[in-house]
Amino acid sequence: MSVRPPAPQPPMGRRLRARLAVAAARALSTQPPARIRAVLAAASRGAVPATWGTAQRAGDDVTAVSQLCRNESGCLPRSVATALLCRMSGSWPTWRVGVRAVAPFAAHAWVEVDGHLVGESAPDGYFRPLMTVAPTRARWDTAEPRRPVPAMPGTATDATASADATASADATAEGAASAQAVITAEGAAAPAGRRAPVVTR
Repeated sequence: MSVRPPAPQPPMGRRLRARLAVAAARALSTQPPARIRAVLAAASRGAVPATWGTAQRAGDDVTAVSQLCRNESGCLPRSVATALLCRMSGSWPTWRVGVRAVAPFAAHAWVEVDGHLVGESAPDGYFRPLMTVAPTRARWDTAEPRRPVPAMPGTATDATASADATASADATAEGAASAQAVITAEGAAAPAGRRAPVVTR
């Protein structure tokens, strides 16, 4: 299991908020997928879309205070905590659970802004979303430049593109079972709670 290097420790106020977000995320990650989505959808109401910089800083703060969220297998609590931490400042990134767009179709949870992955080493379009909680309000501040993203041969270039019809069919067929692996694995690492059932589209 690979572990991300910890980000520098944030100031005390941000550190406390990050720990609160991580605690809530670990508890929520043990719930069924529909429950997770419902809670995050409720939390996102009234928030403006997060900028990429805001979401990146939230992700850095989360990984700075939690080794679980730095683990490769900690993508679900990491993504939930990042979204909740953004919400504490009045914004919301796009939260997603899905699978790789190319084989092998492993499951993953992440956040993105304007179609750009936040805190991920993979290029944009590398994952196919199966569950999404997006911001519902227009952004009031669009001055921040978007993150430049290098292209990677053999992968989709944006969140709506797919490799081809065969890859799309394979990802869809394996999507429900694969996405469940994220929630089941994270539930085992989080505090005791109910294990999640299979994700349905």
